[in-house]
Order: sequence, then structure tokens, then C-alpha cells
Amino acid sequence: MYQRFAALATLAVVLGLLVCAEACTSTTSASTTVTSINVTGSAPAVGATSQFTATATMSDGTAQDVTGSATWSTSNGAAATVSSSGVVTGVSAVSVTITATDQGISGSETIIP
Repeated sequence: MYQRFAALATLAVVLGLLVCAEACTSTTSASTTVTSINVTGSAPAVGATSQFTATATMSDGTAQDVTGSATWSTSNGAAATVSSSGVVTGVSAVSVTITATDQGISGSETIIP
């Protein structure tokens, strides 16, 4: 009987630690929202690529990299394309604005070749 109780108690402690580990490593809470987004990157040459990043300022004042979760767009697909992960490919040597949107908040950067 004691061994069964000890095994159940050990299991409960392990499960509790796993739950705590998941909760303690979370970077945002359910009520934390994006208040602004800063987009940074360098203009790629025609035919080259450049990784852009999106950093969100959260409602609790912290910063969070949202490059992978943001929706990316370009103001002119004939000037540059942008992938879902923020990789910009230069198509022609004209100015273009790259925009990242997360939780309905957008930020952008205009690149000039």
C-alpha cells in the first residue's frame, strides 16, 4: 500500500513540475497583446535575398520576436517579394515597403535600393 502511495505521489510531483515548466517558460500571457511592431532589414540587390525581422512591443512592455508568426506583405510585388518567414527578394531596383502584421497590428520599413 505504501509503495503504491509513494508511486502516485512521485507521479503527481513529476506532472506538477512538467506543468510548471511549460507555464514558466511561456513568453506571453493570454492577456498580453501586441501594441506596436518594428520591422528591420536591409535592401537586397536585384536577385538577392535579405532576412527581415519583426519585433513586437507587448502590452506588458516586453519585446517579442514575431518574425515567424507575422503575416508579411510588400507594397509592390514587381519591386520585391517577401516570404511568409520575412525573407525579401529583390526583383527590381525601386523603393518598396515591407510590412509585418501580427494580432492586427502592423509595422513596416521602406527600403530604397
